[in-house]
Amino acid sequence: MALTLPIVQVTADTLPEAWEKAVLQTWAEGTNIPTQYDKPTDPASRDATAIIVITNPMAEPRIHRAFPGGIVELEAYRQEVVDGIHDHWVNPAEGKWEYTYHERLATYKVPGIEQPVNQLDYIVKALTEAPHTRRAQAIMWKPWEDAGIHDPACLQRLWFRVFGDELVLNVHMRSNDAFKAAFMNMYAFTDLQRLVAERVSKGLGRQIIVGQYTHIADSFHIYGAYFTEFEGFIKTLSARTMEERTYRTEDVQDIIDEAREQISKSLVSEQESGRKGL
Repeated sequence: MALTLPIVQVTADTLPEAWEKAVLQTWAEGTNIPTQYDKPTDPASRDATAIIVITNPMAEPRIHRAFPGGIVELEAYRQEVVDGIHDHWVNPAEGKWEYTYHERLATYKVPGIEQPVNQLDYIVKALTEAPHTRRAQAIMWKPWEDAGIHDPACLQRLWFRVFGDELVLNVHMRSNDAFKAAFMNMYAFTDLQRLVAERVSKGLGRQIIVGQYTHIADSFHIYGAYFTEFEGFIKTLSARTMEERTYRTEDVQDIIDEAREQISKSLVSEQESGRKGL
């Protein structure tokens, strides 16, 4: 019996392989449905619920060459999620950004409560006190703010647990642009997993490594507006081996280092001029 909303289920050892398999399966098996962002001439999107498991998320190669973006943008997004470099952009009262993921992780504000909640600190504390706890989670959704806004958070929840010496992370998304955003999301979230593992290691006095990563998206979709571009992506895959389709971090470390310098300069320039950079 055909499912109304197909389920894409992928397991792979590395991030690039998992993302590639997931988008291809969504393209092949996803259902057609319109979105709130379509133009009148756009085809319906291809959509599925996705469960994407990466068994060794920090293993190389870490980067897919054909993800829609560049190394500079990827590093900037990683720093946005992990380090909060754009948290100061959040100012909905002035019509600016309504949130960043890091801002809600590190300073989750609740009406009537003066002190923001640092959910990352809570997670590390909970896992240090009881590594097997099922309570080490962080949430993004604020119903008193997010209901009805133009761009509500796609990320909903992060759930961490230690199994033996491995830190497992389950990520829950209500909506995920499979082609344009999912790779960057998973790249940043697995690096956040690395950071939490390092902090928990210090708290426990023993090494906790990055373990299984599971990415769960209620709506994992390829927008109709991207279909022509996605068909080009498929042709690229067929013309190259997996090794030719990916980068090891060391292959692009010089570009990453240049990106970090560029991002650092843009943040300094922003402080001086008030203009947003990367």
